[in-house]
Amino acid sequence: MRAHLGDQLVVERTKPGAARRDGEIVGLHHMDGTPPYDVHWSDTDEVALVFPGPDAHIHHPEHERSGTAQGPVAPHIAATEAAFTSDPAAGAADPGDIGRRVAAERRSRGLSLEETARRARMSPGYLSYLEEHPADPSLGALIRLADALGVTAAVLRGAGVDRPPGQGHALLHPRLQELDPGECRALLSSHGLGRIAVSSPDGRPAIVPVNYEVVDDVIAFRTAPYALPAAAVGAEVAFEVDHVDDARSQGWSVLAVGRASEVTDPDAARRLTERAHTTPWPGGARGMWVSIRPTSLTGRRITAADQ
Repeated sequence: MRAHLGDQLVVERTKPGAARRDGEIVGLHHMDGTPPYDVHWSDTDEVALVFPGPDAHIHHPEHERSGTAQGPVAPHIAATEAAFTSDPAAGAADPGDIGRRVAAERRSRGLSLEETARRARMSPGYLSYLEEHPADPSLGALIRLADALGVTAAVLRGAGVDRPPGQGHALLHPRLQELDPGECRALLSSHGLGRIAVSSPDGRPAIVPVNYEVVDDVIAFRTAPYALPAAAVGAEVAFEVDHVDDARSQGWSVLAVGRASEVTDPDAARRLTERAHTTPWPGGARGMWVSIRPTSLTGRRITAADQ
């Protein structure tokens, strides 16, 4: 017995009174597709580890996805499936990445797991499993999730992940609004990657991405004394964070301006290290903490005019 993610495991009735069961295979434990499987049972809406017996067989729904036996495919599903299959990057997605993208999209929209599951017409338990384990949901489940999150199935599969953001068409009636300081602080504290504008040693302007923390309204990031972000120390600098939602052609940005200083107190630097949510992505020895206390904090958001 061999299966793929998204196949159905069907357990036939072998005894009088026994119920036929079926479920979607959402997890494989062997690269060759042999048992056991993680199965999302349709009757209980639960995910369980299953060692199929002789009364079980694999059903491959993708082999019957034609418009003859099952009727024509709905136009919006057909369009989504075309985007889902036409991009080479979509077919190569790591199943574990799908759950991470679903979780990231859900959190960026401020949706709870329960609300997202309700919109996608699936159980919260299955959605939780999908976000936390390597799993490849069926096309129907993926389409429902994409619709619930306001994106496309291709986005959840990772299509176009290497393309720069902001290539979508502008909204027909966009609204550009200024953000108040409270909103700016909230958005600033929710992000983990920002951009700092500094003057390089040769006097040229430069903008460098850095992983950062916000502690008591102070922005702090780690770098190395020889690295370009260290040039911020002692100067007034601009620090920017943003978020772009390509699917909706919406987004926001926050700009902080203030003087940058090196954190020289060992205890303060240690506390920052202990409270840090991430380590600098470039790696290497980057133990120098730089702090920015904003004297100016402004932001803007682009939304649809009717929102």
